[in-house]
Amino acid sequence: MSIKGYTSRAMDTDQKASTRSLLQATTTVGAMTGVSRVLGLVRDMVFTRLFGASWMMDAFIIANRIPNMLRRFFAEGAFAQAFVPVLNEVRSEGGDVAVRILTARVAGTLGLALFVLTLVGVIAAPLIVAGFSPGFLADADTYALATQMLRITFPYLLFISLTSLAASVLNTYGQFAVPALTPVLLNIVLIACAIWLAPMFDYPTMALAVGVFIGGLVQLGCQLPFVRRLGVLAWPRWSWHDAQVQKIFRLMLPAIFGSSVAQINLIINNVIASLLGEGRITWLYYSDRLMEFPLGVFGIALATVILPSLSRNVAGDDTAQFSATIDWALRLVMLIALPATLGLAVLAGPLITTLFFGGVFNAHDVQMAQASLWAFSGGLTAFITVKVLAPGYFARQDTKTPVKIGVLALAVNLILSLVFVGALIQFDVEATHAGLAMALTCAAAINALLLYTGLRRRKLVSPHAGWWAFSIRILTANAMLIIMLLWFSPQLSWWLQADVADRVLRLSALVIGGVVIYTVTALVAGIRPAHLKLQVSR
Repeated sequence: MSIKGYTSRAMDTDQKASTRSLLQATTTVGAMTGVSRVLGLVRDMVFTRLFGASWMMDAFIIANRIPNMLRRFFAEGAFAQAFVPVLNEVRSEGGDVAVRILTARVAGTLGLALFVLTLVGVIAAPLIVAGFSPGFLADADTYALATQMLRITFPYLLFISLTSLAASVLNTYGQFAVPALTPVLLNIVLIACAIWLAPMFDYPTMALAVGVFIGGLVQLGCQLPFVRRLGVLAWPRWSWHDAQVQKIFRLMLPAIFGSSVAQINLIINNVIASLLGEGRITWLYYSDRLMEFPLGVFGIALATVILPSLSRNVAGDDTAQFSATIDWALRLVMLIALPATLGLAVLAGPLITTLFFGGVFNAHDVQMAQASLWAFSGGLTAFITVKVLAPGYFARQDTKTPVKIGVLALAVNLILSLVFVGALIQFDVEATHAGLAMALTCAAAINALLLYTGLRRRKLVSPHAGWWAFSIRILTANAMLIIMLLWFSPQLSWWLQADVADRVLRLSALVIGGVVIYTVTALVAGIRPAHLKLQVSR
């Protein structure tokens, strides 16, 4: 065999192995995350039936969202995207010993910094609640309860950030299942607290704040044994002057904003929603939870998997493979995220009714949450695309570009929030909170478009052959999906009047039928597994 033929065969083998590895890892993370998200829906079903869209639930959502927003900054978002590329470099140069040293130094430095931040957050809880939800100041009970709960939930930031550090190490070593499955523990703790601990409190939602605190500790304790098994666990130590630690934190500072624009936008929406009246925050929360389900199962899973891969491409100066990986991920986005977007929009009412309707969550709550889910669903594909494209910058240790794009997206969200909400108030539409979701959707679309344009301009990404034919086939399959769902889905009134068993059966039939119709149509249209292989330029 000729050298050329041997080389070609070897590249084909590497390509298949790379595709298989990424697909397997994405499937693993998606499956494990899916278990967590399903349990999260069960948790939310328990919440709606026990607490409804009440002022106490509004207070808990804010007390829980504040440390969770900061978690996106210091954990899954900025930290992971700054830490993983540096960790890959250190591992390639110094092996496990270097990884153990760096992990100990980062854990000690990040841990102490977050401990101080947590202490400040607990002390300044009244000011923080007032800043994030100024509408609560008009109701002394809501304001006081949110403040008390924030003091309990704020330490979650410390626990989950260290959990994210452990997860980043595991992901770097190709272990994705445990980090993806760990959030299941938080949901189990919260469900247990809602059912058994809540009746012991004068304000039942206080038990949920306690559950957040306990859940953070449990998640951290779960991952440490797996890091120890790798041989890279060491006692944390303060090492601010270490060059690698400073490099990670320098990368984090702009990434804190660039990777968490969606969270800042949600906080802006909460501020405005708190001024619109009771229940708005809760309606937005439950519709956002349903939108977050496919985002977490697929979008975050895909982003988690490709970041280490892209970092290795950069370390190896393999621009062709870098471009091919992004292109491969975008094809998966179109294949999976687009039908999820359409399905979420068409089945918004049935989903909310089946999952949340009952107890103190009434028909009016269903209609209001449906309105915001319609608006959120339009941005699902954009949200997932942002998750895929942002690692393309962070893998190259470019954190400034996403910041600039994030600033623009943030400005768009703020302006459009005021415009859309003002317009809905002007036309006397009750679901004014839906305007906030619409603004967030538009901001995400602009964010995704500018991220992709930036990668194209730098000649880091280019569409590979077959995109037009692939797109037509996918759009054909989605058209059949919409026709099927609209034809067989009853009006919202039927869902509200039907019993639980009928709703579950009908919704299950629609979801399964939609998947079958979409899959069969895609296959008939010509979609094949070969279309999802990495295509490396030679």
